[in-house]
Amino acid sequence: MSKPIEISDSNFAEKVLQVAAPVLVDFWAPWCGPCRMVAPVVEELADEYEGRVAFAKLNVDENPKTASQYGIMSIPSLIIFKGGSPVSNLVGFRPKADLKRSLDEVLD
Repeated sequence: MSKPIEISDSNFAEKVLQVAAPVLVDFWAPWCGPCRMVAPVVEELADEYEGRVAFAKLNVDENPKTASQYGIMSIPSLIIFKGGSPVSNLVGFRPKADLKRSLDEVLD
């Protein structure tokens, strides 16, 4: 079973920007209700896309530098990176089908 890895300001470049495969980063905080709603969906997708897409979670309260760098104003924010660049940005709780559609577009 694949789970999203916890990342931080200090390892963001290594775990996201320098990875060949697409990476979905879940920008979240423990106090955020919609973040807690989207977390199990992201975990399901991590299983479904194992080996094709990497999944990571970044706590915006503990890692303000990266959150600020990518203009995170609302959470949850899900950014899909490909080749070190953001290619898709989803803000707020989204149904699983929306997230799958965004991931499939990046993989095509």
